[in-house]
Amino acid sequence: MISLRSDSVVATHAIASALAGLCQAGDLIVLAGEMGAGKTAFAQGFGSALGVKEPITSPTFTLVHSYDTGRIDLHHADLYRLDRMAEVADLALGELLESDGIVLVEWGDVVGSQLGERLEVRLTEPDFDQPEWRVIELVGVGRAWANRWDRLTNAVSTWAVR
Repeated sequence: MISLRSDSVVATHAIASALAGLCQAGDLIVLAGEMGAGKTAFAQGFGSALGVKEPITSPTFTLVHSYDTGRIDLHHADLYRLDRMAEVADLALGELLESDGIVLVEWGDVVGSQLGERLEVRLTEPDFDQPEWRVIELVGVGRAWANRWDRLTNAVSTWAVR
């Protein structure tokens, strides 16, 4: 696990950008954290780094937004409103992963063990005294992230909690 500290939305975007630089088609990124923890802000920084030009908003009601960056597709899903695993299966996240894209899933931690190899990005709830501060923990699950772990550690070292 890598623990990072972000002191602003700009820093959260920068961390997401550093992570996006290491991602490749077929990667699944699971964003976890309470309401208001910064999952959508992270998604915005991630998408911007990939070249998404349009505004990135949480797909809470549409469940999945897809963005064509010209280089790699970004599929941004939100599982917050789903009640059953069958509803998650209906989203066909596996097919999205096979479509030469990256899948970024907000609230994916509720079904994380069902999703296979992934990078989990856990964001803490903001502190009321320091509302912009976040602790962001990165946890790799599977061989794909184990093989990139050293590069990931170096890419985010600026924000590492020591």
